[in-house]
Amino acid sequence: MNDREVAEYLLANPEFFVEHAETLATIRLANPHGKAAVSLQERQMEMLRDKNKHLERRLAELLRYGHENDSIASKFNRWTIRVMAERDPYALPRTIANGLRDIFDVPQAALRVWDVAEPYAQADFARHVGEEVRIFANSLATPYCGANTGFEAAQWLAPAANASGATNGASVADENGAAPAEAAQTTESIALLALRDPDGAEDAPTFGLLVMGSADARRFHDGMATDFLTQIGALASAALSRLLPR
Repeated sequence: MNDREVAEYLLANPEFFVEHAETLATIRLANPHGKAAVSLQERQMEMLRDKNKHLERRLAELLRYGHENDSIASKFNRWTIRVMAERDPYALPRTIANGLRDIFDVPQAALRVWDVAEPYAQADFARHVGEEVRIFANSLATPYCGANTGFEAAQWLAPAANASGATNGASVADENGAAPAEAAQTTESIALLALRDPDGAEDAPTFGLLVMGSADARRFHDGMATDFLTQIGALASAALSRLLPR
């Protein structure tokens, strides 16, 4: 009789140790924490204690995640209220980006909107966007999070230089929401959120791109949850849709 057959027999006959209690009392097992042998009951108690410790760690982890989600939900609510309270369409892109930096502690944030209505065509947030950026934005079914591998959109996070070579920090901070001092940092990680007409289908063409960046390579990574980022993109899309022609 081999080990497997013994194990199968004991599983199929749970009353064995009831009928042979003296056998149970004499079984001695190796102690994984030392050289001394322990009884079967003691070994079972150790296994239960180890399992309880694992469950306690798991519960603590779930509670931590719950507190983190509550904190993010509270920040999202504050950001939503700020965006909804903005009545000036020209100031809306700045409000969205600055709110992400102020409320969510995002080091860098900026956005661009294209194909806007004529009154907004000359605004900084409607400056020319390359065709590659538009194609990439259209391909985003979910937010992109990961390393900044030289995305053209990451350049929106840096202060723009004027004709004399000086940095026009005020323009960037006022219209795109990127603070010059922070934008001067190297952007190591980035999050890209496509802006789509909220009345359209999920594959509706994009009309803009929201960019968040950080000098911390771990701030935005490809394994992070994107539920709240998706909600941020949806609300920003709904708010910015007023800039489109109707």
